[in-house]
Amino acid sequence: MLTGSVLGIFATEEGGVPKPSVDSIDVRLNGVYGERIRDTKHHGGPERAVCILSNQTLKFLQQDGHPIRGGSTGENLLIDVDEGKLGPGIRLKFTDVELEITSPAPPCKTIKESFTNGDFKQLSHKLNPQRTRWYAKVIHEGIIRRDEIIEINSDA
Repeated sequence: MLTGSVLGIFATEEGGVPKPSVDSIDVRLNGVYGERIRDTKHHGGPERAVCILSNQTLKFLQQDGHPIRGGSTGENLLIDVDEGKLGPGIRLKFTDVELEITSPAPPCKTIKESFTNGDFKQLSHKLNPQRTRWYAKVIHEGIIRRDEIIEINSDA
């Protein structure tokens, strides 16, 4: 069984980016409890309840000179899981919560400050399939805390 861990958790009651670091989030079917989503056409809701970024992707982009950091691209979870193991249908089981990845999270100009020359398309799944954020739906609601171990189920 594949495992990973939660390295960072980010949420904001004000909406927008960057999202500040928090110790835990209360994950509900429609998203993170108490978090404000400004653009509900493109973010949030049952199929896009939680946004996830692999630390591998973050580190790659930082090594490439981009000023990206945890929470700066709107993700709720920064996880230590190989980016290649993430994709639609993959389930992530935390202590109390279970998520299922539904789709890549398309980047937009709102996150341009995280990239050299505002090149937010660095996180475009279409252009860079191994460097993207992911949306997930909630299978089981609950609290996710920093440093939790994640079980990855690729047979979802």
